[in-house]
Amino acid sequence: MATTVEAPGTSPIGRSTPRVDGPLKVSGAAKYASDFHFPGMLYAVPVGATIANGRVVKIDAAAAEKMPGVRKIFHRENIGKISRSVLGPGFEGICDERRPPFEDDVVRYYGQYIALAVADTFESAKAAADAVRVSYDKEKPNVSTDLKADDEPQVVVTTFGPANRVRSERGDAAGAFASAPVKLDQTYVTPAETHNPIELHATTAIWDGSTLTLYESSQGVFNLQGVLAQMFGLPKENVRVITKFLGSGFGGKLWPWTHCPLAAAAARQLGKPVKLVVSRKMMFQTVGHRPRTQQRVRLGAAADGKLISLQQDYVNDKAILDHYHEDCGEATAFQYSVPNLRVAFGRAKRNIGSPTAMRGPGAVPGLYATESALNELADQLKIDPVQIRVLNEPKIDESLGIPFSSRHLLECFSVGAEKFGWSKRTAEVGSMKRDGLTLGWGMAGCTWVAARFPAAASVQLRDDGTARVACGTQDIGTGTYTVLAQLTAQRAGVPLDKIEVVLGDTSLPAGPISGGSMVTGSVIPAVFAAADNAIASLLNIAVTTPGSAFEKRKPDELAFEGGRVFAKVDGVAKGVPFADLLGRANLRLVTGGGEGAATFGNPKPKFSTQSFGCHFVEVTWQAEIARLRVSRVVTVIDAGRILNPLAGRNQVEGAVVMGIGMALFEHTTYDPQNGAPINSNLADYVMAVNADVPPIEVHFLDYPDKEINELGARGIGEIGLAGIAAAITAAVHHATGVRVRELPVKIEDLI
Repeated sequence: MATTVEAPGTSPIGRSTPRVDGPLKVSGAAKYASDFHFPGMLYAVPVGATIANGRVVKIDAAAAEKMPGVRKIFHRENIGKISRSVLGPGFEGICDERRPPFEDDVVRYYGQYIALAVADTFESAKAAADAVRVSYDKEKPNVSTDLKADDEPQVVVTTFGPANRVRSERGDAAGAFASAPVKLDQTYVTPAETHNPIELHATTAIWDGSTLTLYESSQGVFNLQGVLAQMFGLPKENVRVITKFLGSGFGGKLWPWTHCPLAAAAARQLGKPVKLVVSRKMMFQTVGHRPRTQQRVRLGAAADGKLISLQQDYVNDKAILDHYHEDCGEATAFQYSVPNLRVAFGRAKRNIGSPTAMRGPGAVPGLYATESALNELADQLKIDPVQIRVLNEPKIDESLGIPFSSRHLLECFSVGAEKFGWSKRTAEVGSMKRDGLTLGWGMAGCTWVAARFPAAASVQLRDDGTARVACGTQDIGTGTYTVLAQLTAQRAGVPLDKIEVVLGDTSLPAGPISGGSMVTGSVIPAVFAAADNAIASLLNIAVTTPGSAFEKRKPDELAFEGGRVFAKVDGVAKGVPFADLLGRANLRLVTGGGEGAATFGNPKPKFSTQSFGCHFVEVTWQAEIARLRVSRVVTVIDAGRILNPLAGRNQVEGAVVMGIGMALFEHTTYDPQNGAPINSNLADYVMAVNADVPPIEVHFLDYPDKEINELGARGIGEIGLAGIAAAITAAVHHATGVRVRELPVKIEDLI
């Protein structure tokens, strides 16, 4: 159950609102990328390498090509030219796997696509792909889990351009640590985790002359449009990407993967639509994962728990050719007050597919390490874990030397402690019991960046009293359709059930990527500006239309509220519905466009804009049968104004469940002999299921952050996952006395 202050009256903002797209989803009418069918459509199935390191010597497709229904087996020699894309400004040209498919004969990870079977049916294509025979010159792969940073220059390349290997630094961290009265020096490890949304990655590609249309499972249709335009040498306007609905992505669908240009290349050659759906097994190989991280955290403190020094050195593994950086130090430099700090990173090349962003990239594994270290320091000093955080609360963002736009982390701690009953905690290991079980209580703080991407939108007011709002962003299952309807209803005074929301298409006004929990904050200025411009046009129509009640007035004498135009001197009660005005003017509709500028990446911000929160967790431990369960969670989030508490609570609850999986279950294991992900299915890759989910309380604070946007809303999709694993492992230690520093917690660790 959540506590959220909801807006009074009839405003749709702050009201718990069921999803406007819900009926389409529950009825099966919502179309996902693989649901689109076209006359003459063919089906493609990739052939993946069965080695992780070596070279393709020969591809024998003779038998496969003779099978019934097979149109072609594509490989390096006949696929045609697929060029590389180039990184551009902002979010342009981004791929985590920059090498185009089939570019050379070198195999660098297990499952790398080396051929593509295309046939009249999926079954025929799958049979043909299985019939392709490949000879290799094989070498032993390196999938070692012992991460030591490769030698790299001091300035290295990341997804978003050059970065200094020293992430953040102030004071003399090493010297202060050496002289600190109290020291903690520990290493924390998070394993490779694989995105497993229910919807598989899918591409349906159609060529019409020199125009390419893709029905795609994408979290960023405009970046994908630009990448494919570069790969096939097309003007950007000749590529259209459509993502009407997404069965979630968790970051794995942010950037294009190699199956997408393969489908487009096959459709180009064969002159027919081609559909390619990545298999569940391939999801573990070719479409990204959260990389393994190894983080050494050194804390120096005074006897009272005040931090003197913080050092965080982290390494993530990466693909042989690519440059992915898991930014574990993202939040370290500002989360708590410490005068001496150094955060630095390295990366280790491995024979694995390229890692990519996974829900809360960087900060989630990073906060697991730093929050765990702070919990250990509190235990070492015999200080309450909440109190040590309160003691180290910063007055400003010490990494930038600027104030926070809004920071209420201390209130999160106090509300969470009170709702959880933290005052009843006894500190001794194994000292708390209930119903024959040993209880463990733990907590941790969390944070996530808040900012805006550039966004554009259009709003139409129609002569039948309805409205249409359009933005090219996509709804990845988080409720973007509903948020845009709420925003339009708020500004235009049109009931939610009379608003059409159109998303997920590069033919619409350019929208942001669905990443970083920034879509909602980004679209607010664009939608409001679009609605305001539509209303401004409406007011002009009101004073220029013969016979209008406002014909003799000036536009600045009129106002608009609740879907009605009225003279300011008369008030809204004497207003005229906009549909009546359009009808009198014989106009079908009036349209306004609007844009919102980006704040993400601002080199000289006036304020540090972040969201904050905390988790309190209870676990139960039954030593006789080695049974560990998370039994209760209380989460408090300070994320500005919550536009839709129903969807907001759903987002945080889902993140907490994902955090239970991170802490107790999820890990991808690679075979050291052939480099294959061993547990590449949903039976062996264990995730939290309904039986693992305890009662979860989500509480939102209500402090609008007007530095982000007019409504003061910040994103909440990722912050709920940050910190939860550290709270769980602290609770595990409190119950069992075992300090687990490598996730996930295994029963073997506890017995």
